[in-house]
Amino acid sequence: HFREVVARMSNPLQRILSRACDIEANEVRATLSSFFLVLILMGSYYILRPVRDAMASDWTDAEVSWLWTLTFILSAIAVSLYGAAVARINIRRLVPSVYGLFAVSFGLFYAGTQTLADQVLLDKSFYVWVSLFSLFHISVFWSFMADTFSRPQATRLFGFIGAGASVGGIAGPALATLLVGDIGTDSLLLVAAGLIALAPILIIWLQGLKRSDLHNEAVAADRAALDNIGGGALAGFSEFLNSRYLLFIGLFIFFYTFIGSFVYFELKNLLADYDIEARSRIWASMDLVVNILTVVIGAFATGRIAKHLGLPFTLASIPVLMVGGMLMLASTPVVAVAVSVQVIRRIGNYAISRPAREILFTAVDRETRYKAKPVIDIVIYRGGDMLNAWAFTALTQGLGLGLAAVAVVGACVAALWALTGVYLGRQFNRMQPPEDATNSLAEVK
Repeated sequence: HFREVVARMSNPLQRILSRACDIEANEVRATLSSFFLVLILMGSYYILRPVRDAMASDWTDAEVSWLWTLTFILSAIAVSLYGAAVARINIRRLVPSVYGLFAVSFGLFYAGTQTLADQVLLDKSFYVWVSLFSLFHISVFWSFMADTFSRPQATRLFGFIGAGASVGGIAGPALATLLVGDIGTDSLLLVAAGLIALAPILIIWLQGLKRSDLHNEAVAADRAALDNIGGGALAGFSEFLNSRYLLFIGLFIFFYTFIGSFVYFELKNLLADYDIEARSRIWASMDLVVNILTVVIGAFATGRIAKHLGLPFTLASIPVLMVGGMLMLASTPVVAVAVSVQVIRRIGNYAISRPAREILFTAVDRETRYKAKPVIDIVIYRGGDMLNAWAFTALTQGLGLGLAAVAVVGACVAALWALTGVYLGRQFNRMQPPEDATNSLAEVK
């Protein structure tokens, strides 16, 4: 009787959601649960991020640069430890445990703010930990998604699910702004910890829906794979280095961080003549526009773009736009153009490139999703941030290139980024198993 009631309730929801994505009745609960899971994860991060960034104003550029380098090193160590955990711990327990650990850690940071007299080391540790959390929590989420939904479902639904991240990106700062005056900055850590603590509950619920609603037991390969995944702590690095497909995904991420770092530094330099209040308004306005438009595009367009235009087009679309954007910035290096390029780049990543990139991992096995994927999402991403920041400095301060010349270099890199996206999309299409040939034509091509 309960199942009949739920089924009747899901029909109106399906009709509403069908306006946003091509969803089937048995996918409604799992899709909405995934949407809210990423919403609370990103909402908690956007509560923590302003606390972290406010601390950075008390440190010199050299101190912050060293913290970036430390973040990269710790990212590599964390991925190795996570790989070891994947080899030894049941996946059903590991994924919720990761978020439980983060929830407890931020509760402990709050306790430290209330008990320690000298908080300099605590603040710097918090800065690095949040930077690690910003990539690790979302990488584990998408690994879990790739292990929950089938490839055809991922193509149709990941865009809508990914839009939940942008809703969290709007709700998180709004909640922080609403509460900070009453409870103070330190107490925001408890709010974030409480939100993250909800994640394990949703994950356990989704693990049940995978079997009862989605009937995706086959996505987990076999019973042994469900219990635990073998291999050592460095297996993820080994798999990454020995797979041409994964290496190109890493290259795609590296080119993304190259463009992101260059646009960020270009905008930072162009804003040097503005006072701190004006800069804050510009950055805040960009965040608002990016998150709102990402929700709209991700919910209503991304799945349809991937389905009807194909994954090669989807992966290459934003890099092609960046070629034009960087050339425009080279010809007109002004704040308005830099802001526009930054907004387009971030919207494109959150609404289109990121969901499309996650679809690529539905073509690989469970061990790759849980071991090699964090290497790409965390180590390659953070390493790219670090190397490309130094590359920008070398071009401007070492070679003396102006902003226009640097933008031309960025346009060339964006072109390589686009070609990499086309290659990956075509490789994904070739990796479809024979039994999925019909679905591949309908859902991907």
